[in-house]
Amino acid sequence: MAISSFMVPLGSSAPGFTLPSLDGALVSMDDLAGTPALLVAFLSNHCPYVRRIERALGVVTAEYRQRGLSTVAICSNDVERYPDDDVPHLREQAERSGFEFPYLVDASQEVAHAYKAACTPDLFLYDAERRLAYRGEFDRARPGNEVPSDGSSLRAALDLVLAGGRVPEPHTPSLGCGIKWRPGNEPG
Repeated sequence: MAISSFMVPLGSSAPGFTLPSLDGALVSMDDLAGTPALLVAFLSNHCPYVRRIERALGVVTAEYRQRGLSTVAICSNDVERYPDDDVPHLREQAERSGFEFPYLVDASQEVAHAYKAACTPDLFLYDAERRLAYRGEFDRARPGNEVPSDGSSLRAALDLVLAGGRVPEPHTPSLGCGIKWRPGNEPG
């Protein structure tokens, strides 16, 4: 069942985190400081909504990295019930999609709770002060439609944020697979 993002209020501060990457190294918010924009993308390997955009996400983030974007992906899914989202499968995803950014594992699901992430993909774009500037869809591509995945919605937001501007509302929410919460860990 598809779930939309919660649409966290614009201007919210980016929650801090320290999480292991796929190679086991710890990555924190401080490691991503000093850039004019930060994209925090909640992803998973098994979700068809993520699979539909993952290659384009790799292209867009590599392109905008040259303009000052830092990107980090986080998988918060319960891997006991969804083993396709374990580290070996996430490594395969990162390779096939051309991800050039850290991909982190939120096994406790605390970071997903802090960000109020609801689905995969769930995208949070922060400005230089790490205030939420955009939360919404990557583009209009969805499983089952023929819309090309080009990141048009995120690109428009990135262009504005990197130019020091605001992203006007409304923002179209992300749509995807709900985060696979461990039993008893679902948001209240």
